[in-house]
Amino acid sequence: MFIHLGGDTVIRSKDVITIVDQDTHDSSSITQQFLASRNENDIERISAEQSKSVVVTTEKIYLSPISTLTLKRRAQMVSDFDDYSEDSEDTAES
Repeated sequence: MFIHLGGDTVIRSKDVITIVDQDTHDSSSITQQFLASRNENDIERISAEQSKSVVVTTEKIYLSPISTLTLKRRAQMVSDFDDYSEDSEDTAES
């Protein structure tokens, strides 16, 4: 399944490693060091708007204008849908 991060950016939910609140990022020296160590091409700012969350995936890091709470809800909806789909498949195979 997919998660919309804002703008025209949609990623596969299985590629998400973590979603961090921008305020947490700003106050965490470890997170700042991690981002500073990344190649500039590995980080994509989705919008000119202020970033509200940092989404780390297996391929890239996205600076999203969407709040972590909203992204969490979207990811949860995807997870719930996947669980429902798997249950439906199990029932159909029985």
